[in-house]
This record gives sequence, C-alpha cells and structure tokens, in this order.
Amino acid sequence: MSSLTELTKSIQQGLGLAHKRDIAEVVGKLYGSHGLRGNPAPDAPASRTAERFSLHSHAERGNDVPVGDDCAAIPDGDGFLLLASEGYLNDFVASQPWFAGYCGVMVNVSDIYAMGGRPIAVVDAIWSDGAGQAKPILEGMATAAQVYGVPVVGGHSNLRNDRPQLSVAILGRAQKLLSSFAAKPEQQLLAAIDLRGHFREPYLWWDASTGAPPERLRQDLEILPTLAETGLCDAAKDISNAGVIGTLLMLLECSGLGGVIDINAIPRPSHIDLARWLRCFPSYGFVLSVDTHDTGDVIELFSLRGIACAAIGKTDDSGRLRLKAGDAEQLLWDLNSEALIGCGPNRQD
Repeated sequence: MSSLTELTKSIQQGLGLAHKRDIAEVVGKLYGSHGLRGNPAPDAPASRTAERFSLHSHAERGNDVPVGDDCAAIPDGDGFLLLASEGYLNDFVASQPWFAGYCGVMVNVSDIYAMGGRPIAVVDAIWSDGAGQAKPILEGMATAAQVYGVPVVGGHSNLRNDRPQLSVAILGRAQKLLSSFAAKPEQQLLAAIDLRGHFREPYLWWDASTGAPPERLRQDLEILPTLAETGLCDAAKDISNAGVIGTLLMLLECSGLGGVIDINAIPRPSHIDLARWLRCFPSYGFVLSVDTHDTGDVIELFSLRGIACAAIGKTDDSGRLRLKAGDAEQLLWDLNSEALIGCGPNRQD
C-alpha cells in the first residue's frame, strides 16, 4: 500500500481536485472576486451576503440559501425547488456514449437526493454528428430515466455537429435541505457507499447502478430525504469525481471548517486498492456531517439497505483537512490560505 504521504500527494495532484478548482474561477467571474472574499463587488448582485453569495426568499421566512452546493435551492412555498445540471467531457461521451447518457440522469438524480430532495424531471442538450452517433447516448438516458423513475421532459438537440456532446439538467423538490453549508464543529464525518458494484475499466468509475434492481436503487436513495426530514442530519454531499476525500474537502470549505479523516475507516471492497478507491467516483456515495448522538441511527438506516456506512473522521474549526492512517497524519489542504471551489466564508478576513 502507498504511504500516507504518497496518497495525500496523489489526491492533491489528481484531476478530480483540478476540475473542482476550476469552479473558483467561474464563481469569481460570475460574482466578483471581491464579493467572494466578504466585501461585495461594485457590480455584485444585491442578494449576496457578506460572506457568501445567496438567493434570498421573498417569503416571510427570509431563507438565506447559499450558492455552491450540489443544487441551486430556490425557496418555494413550504419547501425548496432544486435545480442542477451536469455537462460531460467530450472524450467520455465519445468513448462511452451509452454510459454517458445513463450518467446524465443518474448523476443529476444523486445531486437532488444529496440535498434531501426528490427528483421531478430532467431535460437534456445533445449534439452529435448524425442520428447514429446520438442513438446510444439517448438509449442510455432513456434506460436511466426508467430505472430511477424520472421522466425526460424536453431539451435541445443538434444532430449536425462535428462531435458528440451532452449536458443534462434536473428539477427536484425538497421539504427540508441537506447542505454543504450546514456542517458544524465536533460532528462525525460519515461516508456511505454502495460496495455492490465494479469498476468500469480502465476508468475510476465504480458502477453499482447498471444491472441493479431499479426498485432497490430508488429506495436506497430515499434514505437522504428521510435523514433531512427527521432531523438526523443537516449536512451532506454526493461523492463526485473528486473522490470521497475531495468531496469532504468541498463540504468543509462551504461550512468554513476543517477536520481529520481516517483513510482506513472509509468503506471499500476488500479487494480494491486504497489509492484507487480514494480517487474513484461511485454511482452511489455520500458524505455526511452528523451530530455524535445521531451517528448510530444514521449508520443503521444505510446498513438496513445494504449500504456500507462508517464514521471516518471529525470536523473542527481549524480550516485544515488532515488525513490520518494509524499514528501518521498529513495535511491535505489548508483552506485558510487557499480556497478550493471558492464558495466558503473567507477565513483570511
């Protein structure tokens, strides 16, 4: 097994975190770099708070919903509309067209559930060089829509492009939110991952979805809104291509926290190399920040569905994420000196 130093470096230098660092550049252009650091930029939207840009409700509740989570959350009546989208790399769509279409629905559905919601419908935008090139993409999307019970209700198509490209957006609704901005110091960090899958070689994609019983997949996802609505958890995020560690780093950044993670406590199949597992993108995987007295109940909910779930660390107010293995500890990221996605409170002011 790789040393903790080598594992830490591989995560720091991996493409997963590199892609997430791009978010800060985009956010800065949209909202103004000064606004992100706590002082509103001259042309910043008036709705942004001092420490984070937000969408304010016009209702009496005065909800303050931060931007930068798995979905945009728009206050609506007694709950929230959830809106998200995913775009896919050209080489992925070209080399894995059916799975790209499947992921277009699957990954968006995961984003909705990660925030305590339930999906309503998706729309897609597809480009291709002819109908033949689009066919497997659309077939994958149609399969996932049936598996997850989420209809494709419209979108955009262009069959006269020079290459296949795909993006998919989703609408959902939540009664109560799970959010990356809701973690608190001294909470337990949990990872819940469906280990009943396989790598889609040679990629870092852990597929526990295709071929699994659709009803089981849907009921497994229902755990997330149950956690939100019962008050067992307020903070969660779905594990993305940044891997379990990178996803936790984004959650901690949004909440203005730090923490320590025991990498050996992360659920994984016994035959899978740890270094590869820490960088993989699971089809069903969530990280959560939970009060200690609720941890057992949360783990049990996942366990009853056959989902591996374990406490893997603890939050603190340091702004520094450290990785631990036995008696060894390594600093992965210091958010006090360097943001990752640029959506958290500014710790330098």
